[in-house]
Amino acid sequence: MTGAPATGGVTGELHLLPHVVAFGGGHGLAASLQALRRVTDRITAVVTVADDGGSSGRLRREFGCLPPGDLRMALSALCGDDSEGRLWAKVLQARFGGTGPLAGHALGNLLIAMLWSQDSDPVVGLDQVGRLLDAAGRVLPMASRPLTITGRVEGLDPVRPDAVATVTGQAEVAMTPGRVLSIQLTPPDPPAHPAALEAVAEADWLIFGPGSWFTSVVPHLLVPDLARAILQARARRLVVLNLQPRDETDGYSASEHIEILADYAPGLKLDVVVADPRFVDDRLEQVVGQVGGELIVAPVGAADGSPRHDPLLLAATLARVMAT
Repeated sequence: MTGAPATGGVTGELHLLPHVVAFGGGHGLAASLQALRRVTDRITAVVTVADDGGSSGRLRREFGCLPPGDLRMALSALCGDDSEGRLWAKVLQARFGGTGPLAGHALGNLLIAMLWSQDSDPVVGLDQVGRLLDAAGRVLPMASRPLTITGRVEGLDPVRPDAVATVTGQAEVAMTPGRVLSIQLTPPDPPAHPAALEAVAEADWLIFGPGSWFTSVVPHLLVPDLARAILQARARRLVVLNLQPRDETDGYSASEHIEILADYAPGLKLDVVVADPRFVDDRLEQVVGQVGGELIVAPVGAADGSPRHDPLLLAATLARVMAT
C-alpha cells in the first residue's frame, strides 16, 4: 500500500492509508463510500453514466450532458459526519417540490449541470463540487459520454413466460418485473474517462458493489478500456455483495452474482468477497474460490433488518480486510 502514515480509521492502528477505487452507482455505491470514508481519505468513486430516469434523465435529454444523479449521490456520500458535512449532503440531495419546471430536480444535479456548461471536461465540475463539499475523495464518470443500457429480459409476457424481450434504458431494466439475462451498452465501445483509468492504475484496492448488479456494477466491465485496466491492475479486488437480491436480480443467488461478474470479465480475479450472513448460499464459498478469492462472512447489514448496509459495520469489516 502507498500513502503517508496515519491513524487507521475505525481500527485505531497506525498503518498506511490505502488508495481505494469504488465502482457502482446510486444507493449501493453511496453505501460503500459512506463506509470507505471511515477507513481512508484516499477514495476515488468511478460512477456509471447510463441513468435515464427522473431529474438526471431530464437534464441528459435537454442538455446532452452526462446524467448527474449518481455522481451527485457519490459526492454527497463523501461528505463528513460533522454538522457542516451533513448540511451540505442534505442540500445537495434536496429536491424541488411543486408542479413547475423545477419540480423533481435535485439541487445538486442543477449545480453540477451548470458547472459542466462552463467546461467541456465533466471532471472539472465534479472536482469543483468536491472542493466545495470538502469531500473525502474524488468522483469520476466511468465514461466520457452518456450511455444507454439494453437488457434481454425473460418472463415479461405472462402468456409466454419463456419468451425473451429487449428492454431499453437503465430505469426500465432496473425495475423490470422479468428476469434479466444479460445487458449491453450503446454505444458498444465507449471511451473510458482517462482520469478513471489513471485512478485504477494507481489503486491499492478495487471495490465492486453493493448495488444494482446489472445496471450499476456490471456496466463498468462493458467499457473495454476500463475492463482491461481492471484486469491488469496491480490492486487487490474486493466485492461487497448485496443483502438480498434487488429488483433486477430477483431470483439470483449470491453465488450467481459472482458468476455474473466472471461472465462479463473472463479472467477476472477476485481477492475478497464480503457477504452478510443473510445472503449466503451453499455454493458461494466454492464459487468465490474458483475466481481466486476468499469469502468473508460478516454482519454488515442494518440492525433493523432492512436491506441497507450499516456504514460502521461495513467500515469495520473493510478496515480489517485491508489491514491484512
